[in-house]
Amino acid sequence: MTPTQPKKKILYVITKSNWGGAQRYVYDLATNFAKKYDVSVALGGTGELKTRLLDAGIRTIPLPFLSRDISLTDDMRTFKKLIELFKEEAPDIIHVNSSKIGGLGALAGRIAKVPKIIFTAHGWAFREERPALQIFAIKVLSWLTILFSHTVITVSERDEREALAMPFTRKKIKLIHNGISDLPLLEKEEARKRVLSHLAKERGLTVEESKNAFWFGTIAELHKNKGQTYAIEAFSKLPNDSKILFFIMGEGEERMALQKQIIDSGLENKIFLLGNVDEASSLLPAFDVFLFTSIKEGLPFAILEAGIAGIPTITSAVGGIPEIITDMQTGILVRPKNADEILSAIKYIMSHEDEAIKFGKKLQSMVKKDFSLPKTLKETATVYKVEQL
Repeated sequence: MTPTQPKKKILYVITKSNWGGAQRYVYDLATNFAKKYDVSVALGGTGELKTRLLDAGIRTIPLPFLSRDISLTDDMRTFKKLIELFKEEAPDIIHVNSSKIGGLGALAGRIAKVPKIIFTAHGWAFREERPALQIFAIKVLSWLTILFSHTVITVSERDEREALAMPFTRKKIKLIHNGISDLPLLEKEEARKRVLSHLAKERGLTVEESKNAFWFGTIAELHKNKGQTYAIEAFSKLPNDSKILFFIMGEGEERMALQKQIIDSGLENKIFLLGNVDEASSLLPAFDVFLFTSIKEGLPFAILEAGIAGIPTITSAVGGIPEIITDMQTGILVRPKNADEILSAIKYIMSHEDEAIKFGKKLQSMVKKDFSLPKTLKETATVYKVEQL
């Protein structure tokens, strides 16, 4: 009788434990590969990702000094902790996610002699708006992260092209689009009731006000990269009597600045920051249009969720978004940071409702076919070179 083979160990590492695209990606991989492998997740913070993982029975390992901001002291502590962790856990695979932990984790993995180091680039950080010297430094560090890794997964063709343009990377890069499964969606009227329930009492809407309005919505962190300021600017250019509502689900560091912009524009009764909303994607049927105005992306789950829900979508043409949305076929693409183009798209959608509905249906069909979670899992298993699920 042969002894039972121990399960292969996969250790995921991610910087932040809030609930964003990279965190959802780690959650989907961890919970699915845990069916056959010994899976754990090391992370910074105690946010929603950690809660969801624990609820799913996935072991989490805290990295107490890890955060998105640069801190030489804390980053050195994290680096030391990673080396110790990798030696102690002895994983067969580490899979690091996000730029900062990608570099620290890949180098620590090399020092700890981890057999396979995988890094997923969820949009390259050197595409963010920064001083030229910082962009150059981040690009060099991104290149070193690729070299330290055995394989780098890019989630969009644009990310893939930018990685392949760097020296000595050709054999390391693998394109695997993000994938999504079906969503638990509420009926339209119930979804609208739930959305309205998140409004503060002093800023509530009457049934008639909300019923007769055209509803726009988005799910995004309140961060400069998400470009909500340009959407607000676009709405400020509509006539004052326009019957529109715009609901932004998400939280972040730009809340105060965006709230001020809304008030200064006289839009406090039309644009609402709802904060973090549990199971926000289930509320997508509330909206007539999904509006996503990022200035930097990888391949966002929010667009895939809008596709699953069949919601007409206006979005900026950044990162991998044009790989999901074909302009004037499955949605409307606008240039980033361009409030006038957003305004034109809003006006077009509002005056061509039948065509907008067709956009949503075509997007739904394409997302279900080309961006499924089983497809992502199958392709990732090939990178891991482990048994496919």
